[in-house]
Amino acid sequence: MLSAKNEFVVSGCDVNGTLYGKDINGGHANVISNCFSTCRSGSLVGGHGAGPLVPTQSQGGGYCIGNDGCCRSPIPAGSTPDHMEIVMPNQFVNTSQWELQPFTLITEEGLTDHWYIILNRTNSNPSSMNSGMVLWWAVKQGFPMPASNSGQCPGNIASRLCKSENGDFRQQNGGYTCYCHKGYQGNAYIDDGCQDINECNNVTVRNSCFGDCNNLPGHFECRCPKGIIIGLSVSSGPTLLLLVLGIILVLRKVKRNGTKVLKQKYFKQNRGQLLQQLVSQNADIAERMIIPLVELAKATNNFDKARELGRGGHGTVYKGILLDLNVVAIKRSKITVQKEIDEFINEVAILSQINHRNVVKLFGCCLETEVPLLVYEFISNGTLYHHLHVERPRSLSWRNRLRIAAEIATSITYLHSAVSTPIIHRDIKSSNILLDDTLTTKVSDFGASRYIPVDKSGLTTRVQRTFGYLDPIYFQTNRLTEKSDVYSFGVILVELLTRKKPFLYQSLEGGGLVSHFLDLHAERNLDQMIDLQVIEEGGEEVQEFSTLAASCINLLRGDERPTMRQVEHTLEGLRASKMPKNNGMVAADSENENVEFSYPSSSRKGQGIEKSSRRHSLEQEMVMSARYPWLDRVLCA
Repeated sequence: MLSAKNEFVVSGCDVNGTLYGKDINGGHANVISNCFSTCRSGSLVGGHGAGPLVPTQSQGGGYCIGNDGCCRSPIPAGSTPDHMEIVMPNQFVNTSQWELQPFTLITEEGLTDHWYIILNRTNSNPSSMNSGMVLWWAVKQGFPMPASNSGQCPGNIASRLCKSENGDFRQQNGGYTCYCHKGYQGNAYIDDGCQDINECNNVTVRNSCFGDCNNLPGHFECRCPKGIIIGLSVSSGPTLLLLVLGIILVLRKVKRNGTKVLKQKYFKQNRGQLLQQLVSQNADIAERMIIPLVELAKATNNFDKARELGRGGHGTVYKGILLDLNVVAIKRSKITVQKEIDEFINEVAILSQINHRNVVKLFGCCLETEVPLLVYEFISNGTLYHHLHVERPRSLSWRNRLRIAAEIATSITYLHSAVSTPIIHRDIKSSNILLDDTLTTKVSDFGASRYIPVDKSGLTTRVQRTFGYLDPIYFQTNRLTEKSDVYSFGVILVELLTRKKPFLYQSLEGGGLVSHFLDLHAERNLDQMIDLQVIEEGGEEVQEFSTLAASCINLLRGDERPTMRQVEHTLEGLRASKMPKNNGMVAADSENENVEFSYPSSSRKGQGIEKSSRRHSLEQEMVMSARYPWLDRVLCA
C-alpha cells in the first residue's frame, strides 16, 4: 500500500501512461493514475531531438509538467498498484536507443526534479536511477489495539517495538508505526537506528546561519565567531548600546500609542452609548464625572488585591482614595460582554440624575476601558444581608430594623414618584442595601433599573434578577411595573421579621419563605417563624408590620399591593407611634444599638407574637383601617 507522497511518472514524446490497481472483485482493474507526455520541438537532451528528457525548468517551477518530454500524476494514498500500460507512437516501438524509449515508474514526489539536475550534468541513463517509493505500513500483530476513539497507545509498545532511543511511535494504518524524532533519521525499529542529522551540512542552513553553525543532537545553533564578538564589544559597544536603547524607546512609544488609541476607542464607544441613554432623558453628564483610568490606578495602587472589598461572579469592587481625598468604591467588571457594558452604562445614566440621602452617591465613571468602571461613595458597614444573617442569636435591634425599612421605602418612593421620569429599581434585595457607620441605609446596584415613561404604567421586558425576591406576576407576564419593586421590598420586610434567607428557605411542607409566611399570617400563627429578638423588642407593632409585609407580597393580585408611598407612610406611622415601653419591657437606652432590657418578671418566654396579636382588639384594627384604608383588603381577607 502506497502513502500520499508518491507520483506516477511517464517519460517520452506523445506517450500516454496509465497505472492500474488491484481488482478485488475479479473485474476490470481500477485506474489509479494517468498522464500524457509530449515534447516541444528542439528542447530535448543534447539539443538534437535524440530523447524525451528535458533538463530545463519550466517557468512555473519544477519539471515534468507534460510538454517537456515528461509528465507526472499523483497517486491516491492507500492505493496498491498492479500493473502499468503505455500507448506510444509506432516509430518508437522497435528502437534500441534508450533516449527514444519511453518508460514509466512510481517514485516519491519531487524526485524527478533531482533526476533532471543529474541528467543535465551526467547525461546518464534514467533506468539506472533509484526511483524509490514511499510506503505505508504498520505493525499489526502481537500488540494490543487501544479502545476505539481513545487515541492512546499502550505504554509498553515504545520499549517493545521502537528500539531506538531517539524514536517514537504512533497509531497509524490499523497498527503501530515507529519514526525518528525531528533532527534524526534512520531506522527507529533497531537499537541506535535513528542517527543525528548534521544540519550544518545543509547548504540552506549554512547560508542562513550568521556566524558559525554548530551541530547539536537533534538540532543546531548559530554562533558568532569569538573574534567578532570581541571586536564588536570593543569597537561597536557604544553603537550597539545606542541601537538597543533606540529599539526599546521605539517599542515603548508604539505600545503607548497603541494603548492611547485603544483608550480613545473605548471612551468614544462608551461615552457615545452613555450620552444616548442620557439624551433620551433630556439630561447630560458633567465632564467632572468622567475620571481618567490613570487616577483610578493610583487610587487603588494599580488595582492591588489588598484593596479588594469583594469579588463576585460579575467582577470586583476595590477601595480607593481619589486625588480630592474622597474615599470611594470602584466597581470593575471582569466580563466583557455587551450585557455587562449595557448595565454599567445604565447605572451611570440613572445614578447621575439621583440625589437622595438613602441612595448610594455616584462620584463618576471611567470610560477608557472595554467595560466602564463605576466610582461611588465608599459605604463602610457592609450590607443589610450581612447584618441580618450573622451566625449569632441577636442581630439588628427592632428599632433599627424598623428605621431601615422606612429608609428603604423612602428611597424607592423617591425613585417611583419624585424624579422626572419614574425609575423601577428591579433588583431590590438585602445584599443591595448598604449600611454606613451609623447604620443609615444606602440603596445600590442600579444596573438592571428601567425608566417608566410618565404616561405608561409599566413596560414589557425580559425577566431577570434574583430568585427569592422576584415578583411571580412579573415572572409569568414579563410585565414590569412599580408593584414589582413593592413585592421585592415586601420580601425584605419578611426577611427583617424572620432573619431567614428568601432564596434558601423551605418549610416542612416544601413551600418557600413568602408562601409559608402568608399561610402563617392567615392563621395568626406567625410566632413559629418570627425572630425571637423581634418578638421581644417589637411588641404590638410587629403585627402591623407583618400585615404590611403580607400586603406587599400579594401573590394573586399585584394591582392590590399598596404603592411605595403608602408603604412609606405606614412605616413612618409605626416609627412615630413607638412607645418606650414595649410588651412589658423597659428599654434602658432606646438610642443605643446594644440596647439592654429589664423585665418585671422572668416569664418572658411565654410572651409571643400570638399573645400580642390576640390583644389586638377589633377597635384597634378599625383604627388601623381608618389610618391606612388600603389595609382593609388584607385585614378582611
